[in-house]
Amino acid sequence: MPRGLVLRRLLQVVPTVAGIVLLGWLLLELAPGDPLLAIAGESGDEAYYAMMRERYALDAPLHQRFLTFTGNVLSGDLGDSYLHGRPAMAVILERVPATLLLAVASLAISTPLGLGLGLFAASRERGLGEVLTTTVTLGLYAAPVFWVGQLGLLLFAYRLGWFPVQGLRSAGGPTGLAGLLDLLRHLALPALVLASQELAVVARLTRLSVRENLGADHVLMARAKGVPERLVRRRHALRPALLPIVTVLGTRVGQLLSGAVIVEVVFSWPGIGRLLLTAMQTRNAPIVLGVFLLVAASVVVANLLTDLSYGRLDPRIRLR
Repeated sequence: MPRGLVLRRLLQVVPTVAGIVLLGWLLLELAPGDPLLAIAGESGDEAYYAMMRERYALDAPLHQRFLTFTGNVLSGDLGDSYLHGRPAMAVILERVPATLLLAVASLAISTPLGLGLGLFAASRERGLGEVLTTTVTLGLYAAPVFWVGQLGLLLFAYRLGWFPVQGLRSAGGPTGLAGLLDLLRHLALPALVLASQELAVVARLTRLSVRENLGADHVLMARAKGVPERLVRRRHALRPALLPIVTVLGTRVGQLLSGAVIVEVVFSWPGIGRLLLTAMQTRNAPIVLGVFLLVAASVVVANLLTDLSYGRLDPRIRLR
């Protein structure tokens, strides 16, 4: 892809992220309720409330608070978390590895399985395999994530005991290789639950895209040359079908992170999802805005990488 196009995409990232963060800040400021009550409780006196308002600059005019917030963001300082008493960015960064681990694991599960199921269904048009695959993927897509998570807990954790009920590691758990296995055992069920809807989306889109490409001229030519059907589907029908699949995966990063919030609450996973939920309940503005900034940047960067990947998947795009 031309460097000029890459540069233009990078320049679009800054105003996009800034606009999202500004909107989040305005929504928090204009929301009903007094954040001071979430910070200081409801049992303080007027002197205590006045001191807390001055400490967190809650008594300043709206435009002044906005200018202060903008300057702090540009300097990498989101302020102190109201509940933790520490810099909000430090609190958020402590939770990022757990959420990244969960999101990457779910993508590692959903993407290859979705491609495989979609290719399998596309190669068995109007057959039993296509009917079963379509039914299962439609059910996974329609089922709410929190409901799938609760079913997973009841069946695989409580009844069968295959997986732990909650958490990232066992309390006082092992280290070394045994610790890694313990981590993977805790990760498996939340990652499978989070991957369920993504798997369904990838499988259904792969089936439709491959089915469309199976009738293309280049596929008919490959068959006429005697290329085995397995290679025809994989090399000549699946690869052109990857463009819309990559597009959908890139645009669903935000939905994946929002789904992670629910999964983290269900499984008590110590990531930014649970942190965001607690911060919104207590109107912990620095944490909420920090998570908004992180999620917005992740979505924009994911879409940028999606655009850049087009040139790798289709040489015709790289030449434009």
